[in-house]
Amino acid sequence: MSRARPDEPNAATAPILPGATVGMLGSGQLGRMFAIAARRMGYRVVTFSPDADSPTGQCADREIVANYDDLDAVAAFARSVDVVTYEFENVPTATAAAAARHAPVRPDPSILSVAQNRIAEKEFFRGAGFPVPPFGVVRTADDLAAAVASVGTPAVIKTATSGYDGKGQARIASPDEAPASWESIDRSEAVVEAFVDFAAEVSVIVARDAAGNLADWGVVGNEHANHILDVSTAPAPVSPPVAAEAVRIAHGIATELRLVGVLCVEFFLTRDDALLVNEIAPRPHNSGHLTFDAAVTCQFEQQLRAVCGLPLGSTALMQPAAMANLLGDVWDDGPPDWAAALEDPAVKLHLYGKSQPRPGRKMGHLTATAPTAAEARRRVIAARARLQRRAEAS
Repeated sequence: MSRARPDEPNAATAPILPGATVGMLGSGQLGRMFAIAARRMGYRVVTFSPDADSPTGQCADREIVANYDDLDAVAAFARSVDVVTYEFENVPTATAAAAARHAPVRPDPSILSVAQNRIAEKEFFRGAGFPVPPFGVVRTADDLAAAVASVGTPAVIKTATSGYDGKGQARIASPDEAPASWESIDRSEAVVEAFVDFAAEVSVIVARDAAGNLADWGVVGNEHANHILDVSTAPAPVSPPVAAEAVRIAHGIATELRLVGVLCVEFFLTRDDALLVNEIAPRPHNSGHLTFDAAVTCQFEQQLRAVCGLPLGSTALMQPAAMANLLGDVWDDGPPDWAAALEDPAVKLHLYGKSQPRPGRKMGHLTATAPTAAEARRRVIAARARLQRRAEAS
């Protein structure tokens, strides 16, 4: 744990203690796991989103169903709680700002404006001196030509807003493909980024409190399938210098943003062991789900501690761990064989309370712990493979 900027003006006042009510903007699986951690520590949780019977709402004390642009409802929600946080970064900034007029909102809504827009995000990285792939901003056809000429090809064009899990992006193999690639994302405001032939994708999740104290879970290795996170492993199989540099950069970004809460920094690791920041998410992250079972303090409890002004908890891993996502595709051949997956006593099951499995939809995850990260990875992948054993045998 380290300390930075202890004299900043938003340093904590009185902590918000157990028995208080925490408001959650958003109601997906990240909010669900936050609510479980918060209720375990004696807090009440109120969730606000347009969805009823949501993953978070099933575990919260109260579920408010209203549109994010209903600012009167947002104000009433914020007045009913002691502090507000969020579980995804695409909460409208106007919603977060409306809540902030009636309760503390942490992380600060200004951080959303950086995380929600790839142009703002990448310009923030570059301006603060954090390493990023070469990129150019696209708003017009002339911008597109200039960006492609600047970064070269192959490249990737990504919408400035609303892209996730590979959505809102297209590859540009050669300059003459650029117009069609931009057309495929509806000629949206975008960034063109040099294609990175990376060796691995890794992430660091860092927590920071209002006094500037920092804590992290080290470097997590991430494997993707069809642009969606598939398996995460901790500790990541990277060299000690790479691990130290990734943590240094993540701490620097959290400090530069004056974050109060939890932040995930995703990196590309190049084949010559250089780190390039890909993107940030100012909330718990899919790659940190394994902390729920493997760490002294999981990312969700740490988010609660940070936003409520409590001391940050230990992030030590009790054992190496791995996490495998469960997408809706697992249900393709019938109900998964949960008992088969849990034949390994080191495997834990987390389901998110979503009633309708769909291809690509995150329905839950499995975690496994073991004496080594490689063994944990092997065990969690094997457990997931057993889920469909009954369907294949019938």
